[in-house]
Amino acid sequence: MAATTFSSAIEARPEFAGILKDQDQFGTGRDVDTSDRINSWFDTLMLQCGWGLSPTVVLLLCILGAMTLGGLVFVLHENLLTTAFAGMMGFLVPIGAAMFARSQRQTQLLKQLPPMLEELARAASTGRSVEQCLQLVAEDTPQPLGGELRLATGRMEMGMSLHDAMADLPYRTGLMTLNLLRTTLVVQQQTGGDLVTVLTRLSQTVRDRLLFLGRLRAATAASRATAILMVLIPPAVLTFFLFRDPDYFSKLLGSPWGRNATLLALALEIIGALWVFRILRDSQRT
Repeated sequence: MAATTFSSAIEARPEFAGILKDQDQFGTGRDVDTSDRINSWFDTLMLQCGWGLSPTVVLLLCILGAMTLGGLVFVLHENLLTTAFAGMMGFLVPIGAAMFARSQRQTQLLKQLPPMLEELARAASTGRSVEQCLQLVAEDTPQPLGGELRLATGRMEMGMSLHDAMADLPYRTGLMTLNLLRTTLVVQQQTGGDLVTVLTRLSQTVRDRLLFLGRLRAATAASRATAILMVLIPPAVLTFFLFRDPDYFSKLLGSPWGRNATLLALALEIIGALWVFRILRDSQRT
């Protein structure tokens, strides 16, 4: 009786793409109103920081931080205004940590791009298909870029097309440079062409861009440090006076002149901080 052989490989079928889990999100992504834009920004931050946590979990961490720091200050000073200020700072700590983690992750992704593109070009020169080249490079690329590439190749193994598998790669990383890579691979798969030359030129372009960004950061280091200090010093001074005299804020708001001046200063501080961080973000946009 002949032995029956069974294949352990699962054949790729388009129907398998339906089992992919949707990302947990607060916003709709359509920017319907201000609250929806804030929720969409928070969802994007959680996706791009690389923590692998859902927005709900991070929001609970923010609430826990607010309760912890606010409760500690209330026990020490028993002042509601100081407690509210400390609670707000505790709420913002996880968000600030996520923004820092996203910035570090994007910097690491940019540094990994040129070697990955050169390895992809070498793989393409052997005559492999685009999917095979991507799978080979994804296995050899370390985190975090390797994880994003393995996610795309895993989707293709489940039956998704190259265009659909890599469609959200720029959004997940926050790097528009990866949009060029996705477009290059999709166009080459559909129309053909010299993929090796295109990838080599793209790698050199990314290296030149990294060199330019390094020179830009070095040239604007003093300006960026001054801008950040201008944003951080007023809250630091206010925190010093609140902990030095818990009733300082109550006395300040006790008179109409002090209340109006404080509200005006707070509004100008928020507007200035948003303006400064927008300028810094636009100057480092990649």
